[in-house]
This record gives sequence, C-alpha cells and structure tokens, in this order.
Amino acid sequence: MGFPGTWMTESESMVYRVVPKCACSTIGQIMYRSDHGHFFDGDIHDAQEGLHKWAQECSQGPITDNVTARKSLVFTCVRNPYGRILSSFFDKICGIQRNGRRYRGNLVPMLVQKYGIEVGDPESGFEFDQIRSFRRFLLFARDTIRFRKPMDPDIHWAAMSGHVSTLIRGGGRYDMIFDTENFDAGMSAVLARAPLRHPVDLSQMPRFNESEGHGPRRAHPVEDFFDDLSMHLMREVYGRDFELFGYDIDDPSRRAPVREIDLDAVHAKLGG
Repeated sequence: MGFPGTWMTESESMVYRVVPKCACSTIGQIMYRSDHGHFFDGDIHDAQEGLHKWAQECSQGPITDNVTARKSLVFTCVRNPYGRILSSFFDKICGIQRNGRRYRGNLVPMLVQKYGIEVGDPESGFEFDQIRSFRRFLLFARDTIRFRKPMDPDIHWAAMSGHVSTLIRGGGRYDMIFDTENFDAGMSAVLARAPLRHPVDLSQMPRFNESEGHGPRRAHPVEDFFDDLSMHLMREVYGRDFELFGYDIDDPSRRAPVREIDLDAVHAKLGG
C-alpha cells in the first residue's frame, strides 16, 4: 500500500499526511519555506521538486524509510466535517478551477442531470439556491462513499479517517494531529518540534487558498444547510470523523472541536 498522500520536507524535518480541504495548501507552503527560505511560486500541489511527495516515484523510498523507522515528526490536520463538506461543494462543484474549467470535466453536468443540482454561472454571479443544491450534493456524496455509485468517492469528500488511516496501516505513527479551527496553535507546535532550516513566522505569512474567488461565496451560516435528513446523512458517512477528531455531530453551528484528539484511540481504531 505504501504511504499515499504523504509529503515530507527534503531535509526530512517533518512528514505530513495530506487531508484535502484541511489547509493542505498552507501546510505544504510552510513545509517548503522551512526548507528553502521562501514560498513555492504557484500552487504547492503542482510542485515537482523541493518537497518529497508520495506521488513522485523518486520520493517513495525516502518517505518509506523515514516513516517506517519513525525518524521525523509525523503530523496531519483535520477539520469539522460540516465545514469540510461545504467547502468541497463550493470549491469543487460550484467553483471554476484554476485551469479555467469545471472540476473533473463531466462531473458537474452529471450532477445537474442525475441529482438536480444547480451551480450557478460566473456571468450571473453564481445565483442559485445554495441550500437546496448542497443537500442534493450531500446525497450524491453519500452514494459515492457508501455504494461507490455513480462513481468512487472523490478525495475531497472522502472521510478524513480514511485518509489518516493509510499512514497507520502502512506502519507509521502520528506524533500530532491538530485541527484547522485552531490552526496557528497546532502548526506552531509542529514547527517548535521540528528541526527547521529556516524559521517560519505564521503571523506574517499569507493563507494559500487556491480556490478563493473562483466560485460563489457561502450565503448562509453553516447550520442553515443541514436539516434532519442532512444531519442523518452526515452521521451515516462521517460518524467516525466526528468521533475520532472530537467534533460535535449534533450541532453544525459549533465549529471548533469539543474535546482533544486521543492519538492512542486514533491509532487503535484506524490501524486495523
């Protein structure tokens, strides 16, 4: 299986398991800057050098050696599942991607036809019923995760626990898992424990949100998007995420986690 979705600094100061829609662009840029003294010019997901990535064959050996021998600090970052699935909807389904096209080509037209989803149009300011369309998207996301129909689940809405588990099942162990809702504190703790070539001042760096400005803005509070059926679907497909990472499944308006993450419990439950 290896270590899919894993990034490591060239200096091997830290290892990061990417969880999509959980500040991964910002974290990747921080890792890059800590080694090279400057940020990558562009989307860090496009970087082909300066950072080890499992998707690059030449990086697989160094990542495997490091993670299995537990040489470096290993961490990841998670997010409230309510906010994460909304972000996936507005970015990947409603938004225009950085290549100027819709995400995954024919995905959006298929959703319009089969699920009755509306996504709006850039020319009209993306005007559409956001709540109704999101709830239909959530039904689609559930179908992909539970039944793998009409397609396999996309990485952006696949459960966080599934992403996190691959490193554990490959023989690795996390030293830290923090949440995006307390990003500065969590990332500061990572940087304090890693031997950096260059210091990183989190208070002075930009946020790297590659989807910003390419789609509609959320017009309603998070809790308005989730009725009883929507919350039932969230429990069905993301129940383990809420449990393992300490979020309140009963209150979509409660953004921050309600308890700390138990690393031993995460390893025990995701290592099988």
